[in-house]
Amino acid sequence: MDAYTVDNYGWESADAPQSCDYILPAVLPIISELQGVKRVLDLGSGNGRLCAELYRSGYHVSGVEFDKQGVEVSRSRYPEIPFHNFGVQDDPAALLKLEEPFDVIVSTEVIEHLYAPHLLPRYASAVLRDGGYLVISTPYHGYLKNFALSLFNGWDKHHTTLWHGGHIKFWSRTTLAQLLQENGFKPIGFQGVGRVPYLWKSMLLIAQKTAGRMRV
Repeated sequence: MDAYTVDNYGWESADAPQSCDYILPAVLPIISELQGVKRVLDLGSGNGRLCAELYRSGYHVSGVEFDKQGVEVSRSRYPEIPFHNFGVQDDPAALLKLEEPFDVIVSTEVIEHLYAPHLLPRYASAVLRDGGYLVISTPYHGYLKNFALSLFNGWDKHHTTLWHGGHIKFWSRTTLAQLLQENGFKPIGFQGVGRVPYLWKSMLLIAQKTAGRMRV
């Protein structure tokens, strides 16, 4: 491990993270409305809780998680679901040796932790079928929310500065859409989740893999 890699995010149980309370109820209807979805990958699956909910909804689901402890918790709690100890910096061909390409990739509250965030959509594109979808969430930032954080002196808490492995990227709808467009996806939908409009806790972008992107 080098000085810039965080390999332990503190997963100790299968309890749902707080973000599941407002993200999961939005993710499931989005996936159900997409066409031809059977195989779903949770990219950055944490302790496996989202995978479990997707599995209960009838999907063939797998998880990819870089944190070894998270994978151990997931496998222990949900033995019926395959979990793989990979990160987005790894070769996606290693996953494709174990799994068929996926119809949808879900990645919730992950990309804000990455030093090289472009690796996430590139990895996703490589393991998706042609025309497949990426559903990605991250904390929302926009003019009104940023102003409110400044007005109420909320940036210190919001930045999670004292958490090793905390948030290091802060995305708006525009910047996240640009990242996806530059790495093989066409954004096709947006939804804010948690709190009132424009003060959302997080946002969801739905994007489709661009034709012609080749798998690794």
